[in-house]
Amino acid sequence: MNQITSMSRPKFVPDNFTLALIGTLVAASLLPCRGSAAVIVDHLTNIAIALLFFLHGAKLSRQAVVAAASHWRLHALVLLTTFVLFPLFGLAFKPLLSPLVTPTLYAGILFLCTLPSTVQSSIAFTAIAKGNVPAAICSASASSVIGIVVTPLAVSLVLSSHVGSGSAWRTVGEIVLQLFVPFVCGQLLQPVIGGWIERSENIVSGVDHGSILLIVYSAFSEAVDEGLWHQVPPSALAGLLVADGVLLAAALIATSLVSKWLGFERADRVTIVFCGSKKSLSQGITMAKVIFASHAVGAAVLPLMLFHQIQLMVCAALAQRWSRSARPLPPLASADAKPLLPR
Repeated sequence: MNQITSMSRPKFVPDNFTLALIGTLVAASLLPCRGSAAVIVDHLTNIAIALLFFLHGAKLSRQAVVAAASHWRLHALVLLTTFVLFPLFGLAFKPLLSPLVTPTLYAGILFLCTLPSTVQSSIAFTAIAKGNVPAAICSASASSVIGIVVTPLAVSLVLSSHVGSGSAWRTVGEIVLQLFVPFVCGQLLQPVIGGWIERSENIVSGVDHGSILLIVYSAFSEAVDEGLWHQVPPSALAGLLVADGVLLAAALIATSLVSKWLGFERADRVTIVFCGSKKSLSQGITMAKVIFASHAVGAAVLPLMLFHQIQLMVCAALAQRWSRSARPLPPLASADAKPLLPR
């Protein structure tokens, strides 16, 4: 079915969700919501976010949560890459990349550096490349949960000029109430409704995409009213493309080299590369809504939205390449399979 879909759809045409994001940006730019309509959209967005994390909590099995600690070396490397190495890249590259974009956009770049990894695409690309899928499920899920607390604290460190010095723990509290509490409620009900959620994947996907589109529309409506597109010239958008590409390349190279240097087997190295190099669009946009002032959310998430598209295209190509070059070895294959990962 996937092969039929990919053959019938031209490669240059973006996926439906990307097209929906572009349409939402256009709609927010031409018809931004204001007044009472903006208040209604904001309330709907908060409800959708809570429902999204409730469904994710109900979907994640208790066994996956427990197993997250079993492969601790792999998970530790992914978490260190996600929450330590990425922010260090953002700070280290600032003298080189910040002249390419506006200060507000680079604040958005630093924000994306603090975000947790994705769940769905990390697992999907790991599976395509014949990596360690169970480890990818555990690692990406752990990153998603830990990021609820770690991301706002990291933001307060790397974006001290954009976030008040005393606001980190207040932000953590707000994010815990809006994201973590629904997630825990979903976990508590997982034995009861987990099977139904697993069979109703379209519901989770619909809520996921719908909540993102609502937040994007609300955030960019506010940003457009504040003159976002007058503050972001075309040259800054081109510079943003370069900056995001540099960050992704650095993450891919670092995870590949370090995982090989530490002696991880081939399947685990694939998992580390894909889980450690990604950033979550859904969590990033929901967190930005809490962390940043309403008029600043649009510019803060613009680097993340572009990074999300770049990471999908690049990692899809890598996954296909590694899948074709993979040999029919057992799941815990030898790390000596030389053509599989970049040296």
